[in-house]
Amino acid sequence: MKNILLVVALLAFSFGNAQAFMGEGDQKFQVGANLQDHASGINVSFDHGLGENISVGVSSSYALGGADGIEDLDFGDRFDLKGRFNAHLGNVLNIDENFDLYPGLNLSLKNFGGHVGARYFFSEGFGVFTEANFPLAKYDKDEIIDIHNQFTVNIGAVFNL
Repeated sequence: MKNILLVVALLAFSFGNAQAFMGEGDQKFQVGANLQDHASGINVSFDHGLGENISVGVSSSYALGGADGIEDLDFGDRFDLKGRFNAHLGNVLNIDENFDLYPGLNLSLKNFGGHVGARYFFSEGFGVFTEANFPLAKYDKDEIIDIHNQFTVNIGAVFNL
């Protein structure tokens, strides 16, 4: 029983020291799965804090495969690179300091869009994230397989740098 209480106390202490977004100079790296209708893939992103509730960064996704016709796509069709802007609302809404809620905008090689994301940190350097991405303006409406201009969900791990 004493061992169980010790483990619970240590875990609670490690959870309590985590902080999801620390403001200016804060840096986050995320890696995870990109899930969508026509193709599944990988997603990586990096965010750098500019102020108490603002960050900018880059995000990239690469479609690995999925629906019929995906195997014929070249690298340029599978790859997308985005510049992103986030507004971190965790401390504004008085949410747990381990939790970060952030809506944002992104400008990519394929479209202009928005995203809503959430991060939860289990320790000072490690947590999980999820993001929902949606296009607002598409550059090329005539693409046959339009894997970068649809609603997507990213889920994975986040790290403090």
